[in-house]
Amino acid sequence: MILALVLLVVALCVALAGWAGWFVARDRAVILNQLWGGAAVETVILVQGVVAIVQGATGAGAVDPLLFWGYYATTLVILPVAAAWAFAERTRWSSVVLLVASLTVAFLEWRMWQIWTAG
Repeated sequence: MILALVLLVVALCVALAGWAGWFVARDRAVILNQLWGGAAVETVILVQGVVAIVQGATGAGAVDPLLFWGYYATTLVILPVAAAWAFAERTRWSSVVLLVASLTVAFLEWRMWQIWTAG
């Protein structure tokens, strides 16, 4: 179940990054719909946290829980901070911020999967 959620978050982040990249290429600022896309990613990340708690409680948790939850907390914070920054910055650079944040979350998700299955 965790793998499916990781793949979903990565796919959504890559799509959001592509959308933001298109806006960078067109020299446009982030629009509200892109921020709603980031909110959708955050929702899936929250669901992933609930699933990780349940699986951890049943004994199928991460090999290194401290590292996993550190990555999780970081992943949970990046997009809201980027969204606030992008909302405040009404230039093309807001799209760059969203692009970088989306790719960062995708990478962190992949690392979380590696930590979950290590050992």
